[in-house]
Amino acid sequence: MAEIILNVDVRDGVGTGNARSARRAGAVPGILYGGDKAPVAISVNEKDFRKSLYTGKLLGHLVTLKYGEETQPVIAKDVQFDPVSDRPVHFDLMRVDETAPVKISIPVHFKNADEAPFNRQGGSLEIVRHDVEILVRADQIPEELVVDLAGRNVGENIRFSDIALPAGAQPTIGDRDFMIATIKASSAAQSEAAEEEASEG
Repeated sequence: MAEIILNVDVRDGVGTGNARSARRAGAVPGILYGGDKAPVAISVNEKDFRKSLYTGKLLGHLVTLKYGEETQPVIAKDVQFDPVSDRPVHFDLMRVDETAPVKISIPVHFKNADEAPFNRQGGSLEIVRHDVEILVRADQIPEELVVDLAGRNVGENIRFSDIALPAGAQPTIGDRDFMIATIKASSAAQSEAAEEEASEG
């Protein structure tokens, strides 16, 4: 089961007024949807919710929802924040079956850039996709998709096939090996090379 447990209360009714009164009571209003059941208006204590949120393991991860004695696996799909105070003001939870595949966007993390040859060659990494949507079992959602840049040179492209996925996971874009990033020569390195060519010519 997931490491984060959200203790929720069920709210009576939906709408702005209802959400506002939940916030006044120190809770964050949310909605639980998905599966073959109707959406349910819920709320979570704001202090507990913030604590879960700042672990970095809430959004896009498998979470245990607890209501009284009942528990069920859910995925936190979205959290909205107040643009001024940055307080969480609303969240969406999706019911899931732990062993069933779900579509979810996962951030891409690049490692070993400092040691990579392209760094010494004056190259720079241009990221095309900061996250990738994959189809993966709910209980196997990775924290991140890792691209190892060790040994990479200027002029190389990094494609989806360069990422190690959890067993059984696959991208939702299935018709091509799409680009994740490209390693380009920096403009300074390019003008240096052009100057060298000119002086040799």
